[in-house]
Amino acid sequence: MTDPLRFPAEWETQAAILLAWPHRDTDWAERLEAVEACYARIAAAITDRQGLLLCVPDAAIHARAQRILDAAGARGERIRWIEVPYDDTWLRDSGPISLRRADGGFHLLDFRFTGWGGKFEASRDDALVGLLHEKKQFLNSSLQTIDFALEGGAIETDGEGTLLTTWRCLGERHPDKSRSQIESVLRQTLHQDRILGLQHGYLEGDDTDAHIDTLARFAATDAIVFQSCDDPRDVHHGPLGAMAQELAALRTRDGQPYRLFPLPWPQPILDGPRRLAASYANFLIINGALLMPAYDDPADTAAAAVLAAAFPEREIIALPCRDLIWQNGSLHCLSMQLPEGLVDV
Repeated sequence: MTDPLRFPAEWETQAAILLAWPHRDTDWAERLEAVEACYARIAAAITDRQGLLLCVPDAAIHARAQRILDAAGARGERIRWIEVPYDDTWLRDSGPISLRRADGGFHLLDFRFTGWGGKFEASRDDALVGLLHEKKQFLNSSLQTIDFALEGGAIETDGEGTLLTTWRCLGERHPDKSRSQIESVLRQTLHQDRILGLQHGYLEGDDTDAHIDTLARFAATDAIVFQSCDDPRDVHHGPLGAMAQELAALRTRDGQPYRLFPLPWPQPILDGPRRLAASYANFLIINGALLMPAYDDPADTAAAAVLAAAFPEREIIALPCRDLIWQNGSLHCLSMQLPEGLVDV
């Protein structure tokens, strides 16, 4: 592509990860201590390798979070604290989308965040990117506000102009728009020249209307990792099988089939009668490593082996995430990568 802006892949070198600390005024209140411990493990793994921008709502929660992170062994010199209001902690969906400019700077995109189609209050989360930019958290960057509902978990790029997404999610957000109209917005704002949209695939317990980051992820420009289901008795067997067939029919920019890496299926995890959305595809790539959500399931080991084959140059680090899926998301949903050069932490 010859384009002044480029949407980098997640596996490109990062400066930091952006997180927001859970607290008593978020939906985590009922299980706060367990979730804080999970966040601390994530933060420790991140700061072993790179920076962490950590949002907190006030000084008291900053102090509490710092005590927990210190006890977990997180590297404090690699953490930048930002006091800013937020509704919840799913920064994959409310954080900035970072495009690289040809001059080495960045063009940040601030799409509308509507609480996944109006399911939840999200006005403070929708304002988050603008506040971070006003607080001068980003280097050498411009900001564009776009009046179009789009979450970061709904899109996946290979860094070379190909976007992977699901039409179920985009159609739910924009029922008044045709597929071609939605594609046009994605091409223009994200500077992609190929849109690969999946029709099939979903997870029970998922509030996002089938975000791609719970289903299928690029591992390279010619490789896709995806969540499979090999249990014919499970309600997901048909939809995820149809999604696997769609993925097999996709072609790379060179016209070749993608190398496909199916992830194993964990046993159902229930919260009373409610099934939780456990997916191994919701991993987070950081510098030199891949953080994999683990669910205390026999399939955890097999999932790590699949990811090691798909990402042979990265260390696979399994982090317990059962406490996260209680709120219908996992490791990738919480976090947003910030490319090298965007911040100086």
